[in-house]
Amino acid sequence: MTVPLWVAGQCVTAADLPHAIDGLMEASPGARASVGIHVVELKTGSVLYSRNADRLFLPASNMKLFTAALALERLGSDYRMTTRLVRAPSGDLILVGGGDPSLSGRTYPYQKDTPAPRPNPLQAVEEFADQAIAAGIMRVDGDIVGDDQLYPWAPYPPSWTEDDMIGEDGAPVSALTVNDNVITLAIHPAARAGDLATVSFEPAIEYYAVDNRVLTVAGEREARIRLSRLPGSRQLLLWGSIPLGGATARETVAVDDPALFAACALYDALARRGVAIRGRPLALHRSISEDPWPVEGAVIATRMSPPMVEVLQVIEKVSQNLHAELMLREVAHVTRNSGTRESGLQELAAWLSSIGIKTEEWRAEDGSGLSRNDEISPRAVTRLLSHMAASKNGAAWLSLLPVGGEDGTLANRLCCVSDANAAKQIRAKTGSLTRAVALSGYADSRTRGRLAFSILVNNFSAPQAEVRAWVDKIALALVE
Repeated sequence: MTVPLWVAGQCVTAADLPHAIDGLMEASPGARASVGIHVVELKTGSVLYSRNADRLFLPASNMKLFTAALALERLGSDYRMTTRLVRAPSGDLILVGGGDPSLSGRTYPYQKDTPAPRPNPLQAVEEFADQAIAAGIMRVDGDIVGDDQLYPWAPYPPSWTEDDMIGEDGAPVSALTVNDNVITLAIHPAARAGDLATVSFEPAIEYYAVDNRVLTVAGEREARIRLSRLPGSRQLLLWGSIPLGGATARETVAVDDPALFAACALYDALARRGVAIRGRPLALHRSISEDPWPVEGAVIATRMSPPMVEVLQVIEKVSQNLHAELMLREVAHVTRNSGTRESGLQELAAWLSSIGIKTEEWRAEDGSGLSRNDEISPRAVTRLLSHMAASKNGAAWLSLLPVGGEDGTLANRLCCVSDANAAKQIRAKTGSLTRAVALSGYADSRTRGRLAFSILVNNFSAPQAEVRAWVDKIALALVE
């Protein structure tokens, strides 16, 4: 790992691209690492470099390229999802999920700079409550119901780990999603050493019970806090320490039942507006073997999602797992009248076959790449990229990808070179798991035009940051 970036640039100008990449391979992060690379010139279809291109690799979040491409091609860039608030004859007030992942404080379209102050993560729920008041609702004689029946209740794909499912990376998949299905615990130091810290929720919905064992301590500089959730319960255990006089620490945890969480948030919003509610927050799910329970009554409020291209931009720019899983299911709902993960993967298989990607070139268990059983070949990735570049949705597709040194997950990558403009010639999707680093996308070469490339690295022993830096060197070599 001692080859500097300027040497990589000299290699490219002094020899052809294969020799340049081979030179960088000699400085690869550990002899035991598995590396697959495939580079294609888009205007001719010529393969410029290939190494282990037909082997299967764990793609991590490069799986999102496949899910987003499927959603864009099958649903279109202007497709929208609708959430409804229904007053049922029974007296229940039902928030009916439509698969929309945008019921949060996110800004659409994507902006690379986080707005300040922080937006209200429950703004969409607040707007539903306002519309209910405008419709004359000051009393609810039934329950407040969160309905996620659009997709059968199967919140976790196979091989997601218990640790995944506690945090935001593995938030449960639900057709009714609010605030990315997470809640944040803010842990504040007490006024005196030896006392327990105080805990509050962001947003301020007391969905979880917290067993707080975090002590305030003097003489420490950093908070040391651990969190766990008891299986099958809505109880969190917090333990560790926080410095006296230190800053507030935050821990983000996934909610276990998004539809119930949404119902709790709506219940709270209505109660704060003076609505008398006879019942309680409830969730309405269905299993894969059940038909949806019909929701009848007066629709008193609706909310449409941003257009599909803006939803997919968040998936690719910030690598949002939950949104990718939702789009896989929405494709299944529209094309196969199913809404399951399995049907989404079947539709993906059919589409990939139609563009020339063979069954043996990939396998997947989810749409986000969090599954440790996903496998994809570099050749399959560049075939996907080549197809999408020529698609009628090509311009929209390109807008989804992070730009080197500019935004998304590439905001702080590919930019530590003398030629700062080189990083901006790369638009690509990152991927990262414990034993996988990936970077796939497009590089605008000074001599060959636009290239599609895929770099997949598995089973390395070097630090992940070192592997990423090495992958970036290969990508920058493509710009020459």
